[in-house]
Amino acid sequence: MAKRSSLSIRIVEGKNLPAKDITGSSDPYCIVKVDNEPIIRTATVWKTLCPFWGEEYQVHLPPTFHAVAFYVMDEDALSRDDVIGKVCLTRDTLAAHPKGFSGWAHLTEVDPDEEVQGEIHLRLEVVPGPRARRLRCSVLEARDLAPKDRNGASDPFVRVHYNGRTQETSIVKKSCYPRWNEMFEFELEEGAMEALCVEAWDWDLVSRNDFLGKVVFNVQRLWATQQEEGWFRLQPDQSKSRRGEGSLGSLQLEVRLRDETVLPSGCYQPLVRLLCCEVKLGTQGPGQLIPLIEETTSTECRQDVATNLLKLFLGQGLAKDFLDLLFQLELGRTSEANTLFRSNSLASKSMESFLKVAGMRYLHGVLGPIIDRVFEEKKYVELDPSKVEVKDVGCSGLHRPQTEAEVLEQSAQTLRTHLGALLSALSRSVRACPAVVRATFRQLFRRVRERFPSAQHENVPFIAVTSFLCLRFFSPAIMAPKLFHLRERHADARTSRTLLLLAKAVQNVGNMDTPASRAKEAWMEPLQPTVRQGVAQLKDFITKLVDIEEKEELDLQRALSLQAPPVKEGPLFIHRTKGKGPLMSSFKKLHFSLTTEALSFAKTPSSKCVNELNQWLSALRKVCISNPSLLGSYHPGVFRGDKWSCCHQKDKSDLGCDKTRSRVTLQEWNDPLDHDLEAQLIYRHLLGVEAALREKHRELSAGTGAGSVCTGPGEAPEDPLAQLLQVLQDLQEAHSSSPAGSRPSGPNRPLALQT
Repeated sequence: MAKRSSLSIRIVEGKNLPAKDITGSSDPYCIVKVDNEPIIRTATVWKTLCPFWGEEYQVHLPPTFHAVAFYVMDEDALSRDDVIGKVCLTRDTLAAHPKGFSGWAHLTEVDPDEEVQGEIHLRLEVVPGPRARRLRCSVLEARDLAPKDRNGASDPFVRVHYNGRTQETSIVKKSCYPRWNEMFEFELEEGAMEALCVEAWDWDLVSRNDFLGKVVFNVQRLWATQQEEGWFRLQPDQSKSRRGEGSLGSLQLEVRLRDETVLPSGCYQPLVRLLCCEVKLGTQGPGQLIPLIEETTSTECRQDVATNLLKLFLGQGLAKDFLDLLFQLELGRTSEANTLFRSNSLASKSMESFLKVAGMRYLHGVLGPIIDRVFEEKKYVELDPSKVEVKDVGCSGLHRPQTEAEVLEQSAQTLRTHLGALLSALSRSVRACPAVVRATFRQLFRRVRERFPSAQHENVPFIAVTSFLCLRFFSPAIMAPKLFHLRERHADARTSRTLLLLAKAVQNVGNMDTPASRAKEAWMEPLQPTVRQGVAQLKDFITKLVDIEEKEELDLQRALSLQAPPVKEGPLFIHRTKGKGPLMSSFKKLHFSLTTEALSFAKTPSSKCVNELNQWLSALRKVCISNPSLLGSYHPGVFRGDKWSCCHQKDKSDLGCDKTRSRVTLQEWNDPLDHDLEAQLIYRHLLGVEAALREKHRELSAGTGAGSVCTGPGEAPEDPLAQLLQVLQDLQEAHSSSPAGSRPSGPNRPLALQT
């Protein structure tokens, strides 16, 4: 049994930010910290006081975390970035609102005395004295203190205050993991209400000392317990007044905390077996649980349910069968070919999730070079005559500005080049496409052709494939490459327009150049020759893509299973130190690949991938979660000369001064599957719609006259829906008997932030 916590974070936009640059504007971006550990950095939006980000993240974190903070920063090229303000949400605040936060929150001023981190190890005792009882405070050590000096460390010491007296420890130079092992005593007066305050400070020779955090103890409680020892989290000093709310602008957020108690795998096996049996039986099955789940799932949570179901069946090797069942259900209720897969049905949402989980590396291989070229060229591209700005494109010759016709022609040529390169890359990528994706598209192609066999619907099977591959996968990635990890930053206005026009062209090709798609925007006509040629290329590509037999599919899957898929790839710099001084250090760039089995490197890259430090740390933590040899503690510094640089201990084999912990990980589409967690999330959703499922069961029982009901634990229900209700009841009882003992909450709407 394990406790899992996750945060769904959407950083929407900011407004009314203060100007930090001499131009009267700012270049804002956001940093998200969990307990002072940076985990997310959004893209920078240049030259605006009302930035829009629209970035979404899923974060897995320890259930013991304390707070999540959103810092709005102003990026500066030549100096240190400016802090504009922050929004802080504590765990207690998030837990008190299970529906989540959604709305605007005022930014507050960032006070250095509130930016504290780390823990301090103390032992407090009430001991006999010559005249009266005495309070003994042993200051042992601290870890993970905030670095306040330029050398990346601090010079910490501790002040202990009680009953008007103050005592101090010695100063430990250049360490965020100091050890003091010093003891202080104070006379105790019985019934005194004075609190004991332990403060950590960074000593500075010239300027004032920096506050590192404090811990306050209730002495009356110590009288009762007589002794208390442990690691205590340092708290900020919140006694100072703040700048008025709203003067630093506002940030629009959507944040939701989810706590899940995941039971042992055996508890979920009845639910998993029941759902898998339904998928294996397909549309001929007796219970039709999948259609009932879709019917009782609201639009707002359909994407989450689709993703959870998809990952569950992917782990069971039934993703293709699950999607094939959804294809058949959607085709069964579709009468017009032009409306096929156009709604946000469970089939559409599941297929979107499937392509992101199984096809993201494929997408990067096809689209990556084209997107990079668009960003590097930064050409002005416009096809709409009403939006052409001649002044933005410079001169085509000496002292002669371009005409509108020349701008349109050059823009069309640029887009034809990009579209042609994309279609050529796609045509060559058949063998690079994952076998399970090809097999799924094969099933989709066959089902649609069986449903619409007439000659007038010749293109419908092709359009069904492109509705997912082009319209719901490639086009969104072209328009927002950062959200698909194709680029580290958002595109500027000029590049965004080029990407939008390219995405429109890809959509026209994906729609097989139908008259309806041409009629929407007549000014796209200059691309029609390339679009018509692209339709022929795309049909040829799809024909080859779906031409995969069962044996070839199994061979490709078997070959793939022999290689551990990379969790992370990209360049890292290796720091080598040959002695003291900056000239004795060197950096070497190597390209690393992390899998669930090994961390390897090479001198040249095998693929193009954008990496950041927190993504690498997140990936390393994920692959170490199940490592039985993981150490309980470690030294974050190095052993140089005769001591550890972090805690100054002189024994090289000394126990680590910081604890190892999974900390925080960012959810990625290529994360290893967690079968028990997916089963728990599906159970929680089904529990939320249990009343609707029971009502449906009564309707079906009354209609058939079977009178099948959900029976007791010792008896097996006759129909799958009754079995599902029984499984939910058993799981609910298992949760009730667990130490957490809380009923999971159903789907909820976000709660608006009060400002």
